[in-house]
Amino acid sequence: MTVLRLARSELKRMTSGLLPKLTILALIMVPLLYGAVYLYANWNPYGNLNQIDAALVVEDTGATSSDGTELQAGKKVADGLVEGNVFNWQSVPTAAEADAGVSSGKYAFALKIPAEFSTNLVSPGSFDSASQAMLNVTTNDANNYLLSTIVDKLTTAVHTTVAKEVGEETATQLLSGFGTIHAQMLKAADGAGQLADGVATLRDGTVTLHTGTSELSAGAGELYNGQLKLRDGANQLTDGAGQLSSGLSVLKDKTATLPTDTQTLANGAAQVAAGNAQLNTKVKDVVTQLDATDQGLRTRVIESNARLVASEAITQVQADKILADFDAVAASSPVAAAKARIQTDAGQIQQLADGSEAVSVGAAQLATATPALKDAIVQASGGADQLHTGAATLATGEQSALDGAGRLVVGAQRLDAGAGQLEAGAGTAADGSRTLADEIAKGAGQVPNPDDSQKSSLSEVIADPVAVSNVSQAKADSYGAGLAPFFLTLALWIGIFMLVQAMRPITQRALASNAPAWKIAVGGWLPFLAVSVVQASLLTLVVNLALGLNPAHPVLMWLFMLAAAMAFSAIIQGIVALLGSPGKLVVLILLVLQLVSSGGTFPWQTTPQPLHVVHEILPMGYVVTGMRHLIYGADLSGIVPTVLGLLGYTLLGAAMSTFAVRKHKYWTLKTLKPEIAV
Repeated sequence: MTVLRLARSELKRMTSGLLPKLTILALIMVPLLYGAVYLYANWNPYGNLNQIDAALVVEDTGATSSDGTELQAGKKVADGLVEGNVFNWQSVPTAAEADAGVSSGKYAFALKIPAEFSTNLVSPGSFDSASQAMLNVTTNDANNYLLSTIVDKLTTAVHTTVAKEVGEETATQLLSGFGTIHAQMLKAADGAGQLADGVATLRDGTVTLHTGTSELSAGAGELYNGQLKLRDGANQLTDGAGQLSSGLSVLKDKTATLPTDTQTLANGAAQVAAGNAQLNTKVKDVVTQLDATDQGLRTRVIESNARLVASEAITQVQADKILADFDAVAASSPVAAAKARIQTDAGQIQQLADGSEAVSVGAAQLATATPALKDAIVQASGGADQLHTGAATLATGEQSALDGAGRLVVGAQRLDAGAGQLEAGAGTAADGSRTLADEIAKGAGQVPNPDDSQKSSLSEVIADPVAVSNVSQAKADSYGAGLAPFFLTLALWIGIFMLVQAMRPITQRALASNAPAWKIAVGGWLPFLAVSVVQASLLTLVVNLALGLNPAHPVLMWLFMLAAAMAFSAIIQGIVALLGSPGKLVVLILLVLQLVSSGGTFPWQTTPQPLHVVHEILPMGYVVTGMRHLIYGADLSGIVPTVLGLLGYTLLGAAMSTFAVRKHKYWTLKTLKPEIAV
């Protein structure tokens, strides 16, 4: 008995009547019912989201930005969502009504834009009241769990779009502010330059001021020295006036009895003649004394004037006037007249002897004139006292003037020192102001001053500084295409698993023959392979043509599906042949294990660690990976090792089937009457 005859015999049995043929047809259709129909139902679910009702609540009242622009961000977001037509947006007036609709299932979810949305968006313009703008989303997993994930992506996209727009506006204002700062700093640099020029002028002025204060200080010193000399002269004048006053007082006292004496002289005129010679001598002595006294007073006045002129207390003109006044007083005084008369009488004394009558008359005249002389002397004494008092007052005033000159010297010295410090400070200020002007000018050059084009470009970068450049080495065209590798592989396993419900892994007739075990095993497997090849081919054809999978390598994909069908059929046939009815449960368990470990939806690395071992051992994970590379057009270097691996799984299945044949050639009571039959 050959292998082909064994296979043909089983296939003939399965196609001998109408019902068997329908059974085979149904088994062939199982992968289509599971794989193709499931993919058809989920081929593009994101493209049909617009059939989902979603509540949209816009309570935003708008706001005014810092530049006076009216912002209605909430309405703009809502209009963008409606125009995007991602969901069937239903405008709802209040948030409470929207939440109630989500709770009842009327709306899948609700997106609420609060009243302060625009206000918070423009709030970063104020450092005191910046707040985040919120988008409130209400979901209900009872409506659909995956819908919450989709809504999260939607709100994230809205958040990114709004944040980018607002960020561009804020960045534009910031860059405009840099331009304003640049312009103001240039103005500040010009102002600082003008300040530097002004301070330089001030410095020149302080140099002149310092020179003037130095001269003032020197002049104040000279003034102090002059006042010192003037004070000394005033003191000398006071001393001289005091001496003059004392001399005149003595003279006044001496001449107090002169009227009486002259009267006595008149009374004793007769006696004069007798003592004329003696009287002549005395009269000459008096004349000499008067001349000496008069000359002494004049000499004192001249000396005092000379000292005052020398000390610059009075001028030479004032001194000459004092002497002239003194001479005038002396010339017109009774003393001068008496002196003249005495001098005249002195010349005539010799004539007194000629007649006492003449002497008596002259003595009477002298007695009459002596009171006037006394009064003149009294007046001269009073004038001398006044001169002494005035000189004392002058000396006191000169002392005060000297003290003032001293204070002036101290003040001038302090002023000169302050002017020196001011000059030094003005020099430092001039250097500092010039440095300030230069540094402000440099700083203005470092402050950005972007033009409109630069501001537009920079604001886009600032608002969205990170851009993602996606380079997809292999990309699924749709959601269904992304699930296709997993569900095609899963459908193929399930379709072959269903074959063991109607087809016999090993026939009893073959076991009763003398054919080698391996021939019987291969003969039992070939019908499974033939039907699974038809299943794989039909599934591939429908998915490619009807659903539009459009794999990158359609022929290689079909051949790979055939290789997978070969491995799956060999494993399933071998397990069921070896274990019998319990083997079907084992195949089902392997299906579940591969369902969770093959990485058909989430990456297999995200599963618990024990399932990693299952992924490495069982074939479905490798088939899913290979299908992805063939459908999406990725690197094909791993296809050949995967095919070799599937060939190994095929040999493993054949080995189990061969062992099963050897085992079942020996009949037992369990063979005739198994404990369980499924």
